[in-house]
Amino acid sequence: MTEATAPRIEIGIQETVPTIYYQVAMPQPETHLFEVTLRLVNYPSPILDLKMPVWTPGSYLVREYAKNLQDFGAFVGDKPLPWRKISKNHWQINKSGFSELTVRYRIFANELSVRTNHLDSTHGYFNGAALFFRLPSWEKLPICITIVPPRPEWRVTTALPSVSDQANTFCAADFDTLVDSPFEIGSHQSYHFEVLGKPHELAIWGEGNFQTQRMIADIQKIIQVEAQMFGGLPYERYVFLLHLFAQAYGGLEHKNSCSLIYQRFGFRSRDKYERFIQLLAHEFFHLWNVKRIRPKALEIFDYDRENYTPSLWFCEGTTSYYDLLIPLRAGIYDAKSYLNNWNKEITRFLTTPGRKVQPLSESSFDAWIKLYRPDANSGNSQISYYLKGEMVSLLLDLLIRVRHNNQRSLDDVMRQMWQQFGQAEIGYTPEQLQQVIESIAGVDLADFFERYIDGTEELPFNKYLEPFGLHLLAEQEDEPHLGVKVKTENGREIIRSIEVGSPAQLAGIDAGDELLAIEGIKVTANQLSDRLKDYQPNDTIQVTVFHQDELRTYSVTLAASVPTKYQVIAVQNPDPTQKENFAGWLGVPLVTVG
Repeated sequence: MTEATAPRIEIGIQETVPTIYYQVAMPQPETHLFEVTLRLVNYPSPILDLKMPVWTPGSYLVREYAKNLQDFGAFVGDKPLPWRKISKNHWQINKSGFSELTVRYRIFANELSVRTNHLDSTHGYFNGAALFFRLPSWEKLPICITIVPPRPEWRVTTALPSVSDQANTFCAADFDTLVDSPFEIGSHQSYHFEVLGKPHELAIWGEGNFQTQRMIADIQKIIQVEAQMFGGLPYERYVFLLHLFAQAYGGLEHKNSCSLIYQRFGFRSRDKYERFIQLLAHEFFHLWNVKRIRPKALEIFDYDRENYTPSLWFCEGTTSYYDLLIPLRAGIYDAKSYLNNWNKEITRFLTTPGRKVQPLSESSFDAWIKLYRPDANSGNSQISYYLKGEMVSLLLDLLIRVRHNNQRSLDDVMRQMWQQFGQAEIGYTPEQLQQVIESIAGVDLADFFERYIDGTEELPFNKYLEPFGLHLLAEQEDEPHLGVKVKTENGREIIRSIEVGSPAQLAGIDAGDELLAIEGIKVTANQLSDRLKDYQPNDTIQVTVFHQDELRTYSVTLAASVPTKYQVIAVQNPDPTQKENFAGWLGVPLVTVG
């Protein structure tokens, strides 16, 4: 491995304080191996502790990044130093009296997601938590990073400031900043533009059917609307990293950048393009809500273990509420499209049985063991804090607007949270969050929180929608209820989940069974709905499956049909107050959604 000289940077600290310098090389990207060199100067203790983070902020799951580390070694010059591993993510080196040492290791990077690392012949992408060691007690020191691309045409994009006299060298103010600054290295497309006098960059890896001018114009609109809401932009430069790949979807927020991954041909269809814009609006909104306005439990990150908070519903759910609303305010889609998106979200929510089992605050707290680890029973036992948090945020916004004739809204909650906690980056407690919402609403919300955030009562959508001239309508399919979700996988019809209390569950059918036939005639996932329409509720049918390779036939008594779709529609003959409320909320006459 070639080692570059440490950058000549004046960091304004005493010589007895260590200097931390990383080099990241990728001489053979086809092997998916990043070659990392850590150089330490003036490290004072004879024992050096190094810890690899087990998770990254914004993605609440212990991902065990150390599992991808190999070929670890510590050296003074060419002389190996003794070291031992203390725990899964903790290495300890005996450096004796030496003031300078080098640590070398490799990171296997072949997982393309916004929270991991990916290296191949076309590019390199990494997150700091998944690549770099933390030095306990020295996290506040600046850290310099030099990238050594494998080819001269590869360039580096990151939100970190570059060191002017050192090629491909960047400096992070501290370890948190390093973790918060992903890198894209390769021959990606880069587009530069300004919004409100500040520079922005859109870096795109992968081919797709996006229209550059349209995308950048819409990004500019999103930035302007969100900046107007909070009173300006809290950064000097911002970078959007976009990966285009198959059917992928996801995003991860950072203070001065975000990583997005989206399906490469998902930009021509209006619905798919709107979904992309919502993803982008969501991650950009996080630069306020989560990156700066964040729960007390996340004020100081503990990279060794889970960081528990019951407030992720506000971090993610309220952000999800705005990712639908911001594009409407930006003029990217109209009120009809906005409400149609709500139809999809409310349908997802009201067709998830777990909403009756898991409280929203518990969903937030248990993110580490549930949301990112779904199984066949997840839909029956849990609810996403993104999804229900979005629903609760809708109700809170409408509640505040009605009480104050649209002169106050959830926007004011966000601004108050920004002024009270975000600007100074002081973490808030669940009690302080409730107090701020109550202060804007002008009403005691203890009962609301008890019922809908800490409890599992059904959300009273119509109570909050009707003052705005809207009504939630349930639609039912013309088929009796069986209670299975089936997916075709490699030519087999696999039952992915069984609804709790459904006819299928009561009969003994299990998730993972292979569906073969109804009444002795083969049935596929695509045919199932039509086949069930041949029967009536209370009819008993014979369902044949393979259960763990054993052929079984179950007698199933079908139940009455259940709602499968929900729509928000305008009420008949809305009164002047409803029309005024609606226009104050969405900025258009109610008649436009009729």
